[in-house]
Amino acid sequence: MSRSGSGAIRNTDLLAIYCNDHLAASVGGIELVKRMVGVHRGSSYEEPLRKLLDELREENESVQILMVALGLPRRHYKQLGLWIGEKVSRVKLNGRLLRRSPLSTLVEFEFLASAVRAKRSGFETLREIAAIDDRLDVAEIDRLVDQANRQHDWLTHARRDVAGRLFGGSPEAADQAARD
Repeated sequence: MSRSGSGAIRNTDLLAIYCNDHLAASVGGIELVKRMVGVHRGSSYEEPLRKLLDELREENESVQILMVALGLPRRHYKQLGLWIGEKVSRVKLNGRLLRRSPLSTLVEFEFLASAVRAKRSGFETLREIAAIDDRLDVAEIDRLVDQANRQHDWLTHARRDVAGRLFGGSPEAADQAARD
């Protein structure tokens, strides 16, 4: 299939909204992972979370570059809104008034695993567009999709480990159920 030049994309106004929403969500994810790095300092989760944080920052930059390539505007207010939203989400009922609930770690890993799947879908959508618009770097988008897959795999295993330690059970049982 040959790729056409610019102008083949339909609904660029909607694509701008879509990309800005994904960009804003990445800001919320970065803030959450920054907090999680501090919470898990010294644990087996610290280094993988630091790596995830670096990758999220780099992905945010990549999405901005892709948006510039397509001539899409950035809506900074959406990023600010998600940044504020992440801060507000810390004040929630979690069964503990003055200290962190053990349930918070499980919920955070579950949220991140779901968010990474959504992010991967966004990258896959950009990959579809790259097939018709040569302004997008296909190799870069493929790399982002692969990176999101690796992130999701790690987050899934970490989430299962946290759940097993919190409630009992075996993360291997969840792994088996996922394969069946």
